[in-house]
Amino acid sequence: MSTTALPAQSSDFPAWYGEVVRRAGLAENSSVRGAMVIKPYGYAIWEAIQRELDDRIKATGHENFYFPLFVPMSVLAQEGELVEGFAPEVAVVTEAGGKKLEEPLAVRPTSEALIWSTYARWVQSYRDLPLLYNQWANVVRWELRPRLFLRTSEFLWQEGHTAHETEEEALAETLAILHDVYADMIENVLAIPVLRGRKSESERFPGAVDTYTLEALMRDGRALQAATSHYLGQGFARTFDVRFTGRDGSEQYPYATSWGATTRLVGGVVMAHGDDRGLRLPPRVAPQQVVIVPIFREEDRAGVLQAAAAVADELRAAGVRVRVDDRPEYRPGFKFNEWELKGVPLRIEIGSRDLVAGAVTVARRDIREKQQIPLARMSAAIGEMLSDVQASLFHTARDEHERRTLRDPGSYDEMIEYLREAGGFVAAGWCGRRECEVRVKDESSATIRCLPLAEQRAQASTCVCCGRTAVSDAVWAQAY
Repeated sequence: MSTTALPAQSSDFPAWYGEVVRRAGLAENSSVRGAMVIKPYGYAIWEAIQRELDDRIKATGHENFYFPLFVPMSVLAQEGELVEGFAPEVAVVTEAGGKKLEEPLAVRPTSEALIWSTYARWVQSYRDLPLLYNQWANVVRWELRPRLFLRTSEFLWQEGHTAHETEEEALAETLAILHDVYADMIENVLAIPVLRGRKSESERFPGAVDTYTLEALMRDGRALQAATSHYLGQGFARTFDVRFTGRDGSEQYPYATSWGATTRLVGGVVMAHGDDRGLRLPPRVAPQQVVIVPIFREEDRAGVLQAAAAVADELRAAGVRVRVDDRPEYRPGFKFNEWELKGVPLRIEIGSRDLVAGAVTVARRDIREKQQIPLARMSAAIGEMLSDVQASLFHTARDEHERRTLRDPGSYDEMIEYLREAGGFVAAGWCGRRECEVRVKDESSATIRCLPLAEQRAQASTCVCCGRTAVSDAVWAQAY
């Protein structure tokens, strides 16, 4: 591990991010341009996210399946909007087994086309519906400006693909996934507050009737799209001729949804909580919630190590993820710095003086404070502290989110200046016209992140861009 200081967030956030991802052992660039190697520590964070999402997905009645990585170009081409939307990012295989393929194969950028071409065989009657399925997979989108976790040519994700008898069922599914699966996990596990909203027409997923999104604010004032849930209407069913006999005997097309979250959430955890010393991981997603560092002279070695092992066993029995760092080749100070960089929520220091006092010293990573805890109540105290760290990180991020949201700016110029500086979110009235959306993007590099679900504009409100009557609130920001 490098001993030089990290770049400061305030002076060079991109450099800070890249160094934290590298030095904390999350990921590194591979020999394939734009693709990353996810290292064990980074993958452990992704596994925690996976488990939490998978549990919620299954709890809402969905099952996992798996479809091939390759999509015949003829199948992909049937969905015109999907092809047009992903065309610049699609990787195509034209040769295999030493021969030119009769039909090129796309490496999936997303799976709607292949899955809906298959659903045509699975759906004949209303009794076959709903189809509630999810896939854990990798996808490839040829990225021009890659950044580890945030934008890579290959990334990991889950993608849900459901079919429903009625529009009402499909819309309810779209919003339930947004709120009960994604928002619940991101806020309560990753401790990242999210803005719930609907995308403007220009920002929708290709082929979607409506795209719903969760937008998070990073510590540099830029937005991160944390997850999306799409209401697809009947478009994919009509394109791939998926029909069923309804309850009244008539032939009908099912209504579709799709939804996904990706490994960019790992990058979101880094950028939402990290500080100038490295990661600050929420306990619920941390690979190790507690690291124990024994501190001893040679004559105390056996007793201190035995005590450290006993503390670790007690905490593991209480369901805490623990590591004892007893590496003899490194001094305690080096270990302290390393685990601070890696963002472990709590560090327990055990030395001979602690044993004499019948206590341990506990350091919190989030606020960098230490306190001594009696061994007799150590397990209960650690559980309480982990809960407090989890809540504290969320509250800190929520306060930052609020502080950096400019609501109803006094003028268009004030809004543009704030957006150019990546100050954070700007919430203001919007007339709904594409011209105003493009104007803001051209003058500030900011896009409409969402039209918030929870807010209604008064009829008298005006568009911040043109002064016309506003049809909705819009939230703008520069984004990853």
